[in-house]
Amino acid sequence: MSSRIRNVLVGTLLWCACSSANATLNVLACEPEWKALAEALGGDRIEVVSATNAFQDPHHIEARPSLILKARDADIVFCTGADLEVGWLPLLLKKSANRRIQVGEPGHFMAADQVMLIEKPDTVDRSHGDIHADGNPHVHLDPNRLLQIGEAFSQRLQVIDAKHAKDYQRMFDAFSTRWRALIEDWESQADVLQGKHAVVYHKNWSYLLNWLQIDTVGDLEPKPGIPPTSSHLNELLLSVEKQPAAFILIANYQNSKGSDWLSDRSGIPVLELPFTVGGNESATDLPGLYQSIVSTLLGSL
Repeated sequence: MSSRIRNVLVGTLLWCACSSANATLNVLACEPEWKALAEALGGDRIEVVSATNAFQDPHHIEARPSLILKARDADIVFCTGADLEVGWLPLLLKKSANRRIQVGEPGHFMAADQVMLIEKPDTVDRSHGDIHADGNPHVHLDPNRLLQIGEAFSQRLQVIDAKHAKDYQRMFDAFSTRWRALIEDWESQADVLQGKHAVVYHKNWSYLLNWLQIDTVGDLEPKPGIPPTSSHLNELLLSVEKQPAAFILIANYQNSKGSDWLSDRSGIPVLELPFTVGGNESATDLPGLYQSIVSTLLGSL
C-alpha cells in the first residue's frame, strides 16, 4: 500500500471521528469550475461554496475572515493546486485549524494532482516571471482532463462518505456519459478551428488551445504575470504582421488595454472569453462554459 493511499485511509478514520452525523458534506471550492463539478458529482449529498468568482484572478486572493470561517466548516477543500493558490490557500488552511482539510488528509483535494500537467519549466527562476514549478495549473479548460479530475473527486467522496458510495458512483457514471457526448459534439463544431493561430494574454488558455489544436503565436505578457509593455507590444505587432493570427484571447478579468492596442494596429479581433463558470450569461455551468467559448471562437471566423 502506497504512503499516499495509507494517509488517505488514516485520514478518513480521523474525519469520521470528528465529523457530525449530518449527511451533507460541506465542500469549499477554490474556483467556480470546481464548485460546478462538485455539485454535478455530489448532488444533494453535498453543499458547495466557492472562494472566488468568475471575475477574479485566482492567483491573487486574500484569505479573508469570511473565507477562514468557510474553511473551518469544510469537510473537503477542492482547489486547483500546482501553486495556483499558493499566495492564499496555505494561510487559509492554517487559520482554519480544520484538520480534515489539511495536506495529506482525505478532505484535501487538488485537481492538478489528478492529471498530467503541461508547460513544466526546466528551471524555476523569478527572472522568468510568475511561473509554476509543477507546470501549467489551468487544467479545467481541457474537457478530457476535467473528466479525469471528476472521476478522482467522485472516488474521494466515496472514501469520505462510504455510506453513500453507490450514489456518488451513479452520479459520476451519468456525468461521464453526458460529458463524453458533449466533448464529441464540441470537437465536431470546432473542427474548423484546427490550425488557426491565436495571440493570448496569459498561458491560462494553453489546455483549451491544445485540445482544439489552435496554435499560439504570441503572448501579450513579456513574461508570465508581467503586464504588457510598450516595447513588447511593438515587437508582437511586428511578429503578427509576419504570422497573422485569427484572434487575440483574453479572460474576462484581464485588462484589455494591451490587447486593444494590438487589435487596433493589426486588425486582429479581441475575444473576451469567460474563463470559468459564471463568466458570462451563457456560462452558468460547465457545459455552458465550454459551449460559450467554442461558439465565441467560431463566431469570430
